[in-house]
Amino acid sequence: MDNNSQGSGGLKAGLGNLFGGGGASEYSNTELAGVPLTGMSPLSPYLNVDPRYLVQDTDEFILPTGANKTRGRFELAFFTIGGSCMTGAALGAVNGLRMGLKETRDMAWSKPRNVQILNMVTKQGASWANSLGSVALLYSAFGVVIEKTRGAEDDINTVAAGTLTGMLFKSSGGLKSVARGGLVGLALSGAYAFYNNWDRLTGSSSSSRLY
Repeated sequence: MDNNSQGSGGLKAGLGNLFGGGGASEYSNTELAGVPLTGMSPLSPYLNVDPRYLVQDTDEFILPTGANKTRGRFELAFFTIGGSCMTGAALGAVNGLRMGLKETRDMAWSKPRNVQILNMVTKQGASWANSLGSVALLYSAFGVVIEKTRGAEDDINTVAAGTLTGMLFKSSGGLKSVARGGLVGLALSGAYAFYNNWDRLTGSSSSSRLY
């Protein structure tokens, strides 16, 4: 009986030393008083690690040498172009459905009417996707070129790229169309830059920048 008690006691002590739970605590309550631990004991009996090393005050990133924490215009160009094409296709399909229903309202529900509505949806979806995709391509290209030329990334690039995009997109309609397109691009890009810097203008600490 005594031998069994001694054997089990030695086994528990060996397991306690193996997992770091045996012996006195290595850190005093005074040393760990300033460590914010929610739902944890100061020292885990299964992991003998100083919890002060687990507290992170700032975000940590694994980035290549010399890389920025934010994506540049070239990386965002793919998302911008693809998102614009998908958005244009969705809006064009809705507009095509509206136009198809309006043009065939005097027809009875039949296969010819369904085909005509489907053709209108497909045509409008492709047209809108092509238009918005072209605008996004021009904007991204101008943004990348201006960024590389100036060697800086700021809201000036956004406004300049938007203005040039509007001018080039309407260049086939003459000088007046070019001027109107430039003004529209300037207004939209300026509004976007204002919205993008709203947190900084209002004094808020959180700010997300997308170009």
